[in-house]
Amino acid sequence: NDGAVAAPTAGLHFTDAILDQLQENGVGIAYSTLHVGYGTFAPVVPDQDRLHIEKYAIPQTTLDQIQKTKESGGRVIAVGTTVARTLETYALSSSPSGETDIFIKQGFQFKCIDALLTNFHLPDSSLLYMVSAFAGPILETVYTHALENNYRFYSYGDCMLISSPDSRTKD
Repeated sequence: NDGAVAAPTAGLHFTDAILDQLQENGVGIAYSTLHVGYGTFAPVVPDQDRLHIEKYAIPQTTLDQIQKTKESGGRVIAVGTTVARTLETYALSSSPSGETDIFIKQGFQFKCIDALLTNFHLPDSSLLYMVSAFAGPILETVYTHALENNYRFYSYGDCMLISSPDSRTKD
């Protein structure tokens, strides 16, 4: 859908063959739209409470699939921060479409997603704040490892899958 100023880059890791293989293994795939704005790339300023406004839309089929997944004890895995922001906006507002300006940072209580697949993000970006809120203290260790091992950042960089703190094991 036209409207975004950037691609949802976490999804670039998935080819059609990978998506087919996931579905063959019982993984449900659903879609949403968040029109990424320029503000996504702006540095966060001290005491900032809201972010730039972005438009989003979640089809009813996606909402139905999320509900079915939750009811069956499955996990909702957001592929990218755009999906996480969209789904958490819905969880707060119950509105399947509209505008969001939520700033997900430390202290945010995630209500929808159980895991997050995301790229490595730049310091002081709203995206890194969100990932930090989801991952917790382990994120510093992860980023240190990434830097020491020359992981790639940005759109075609490396990515990580983070489970919610509530679902992590001690392993």
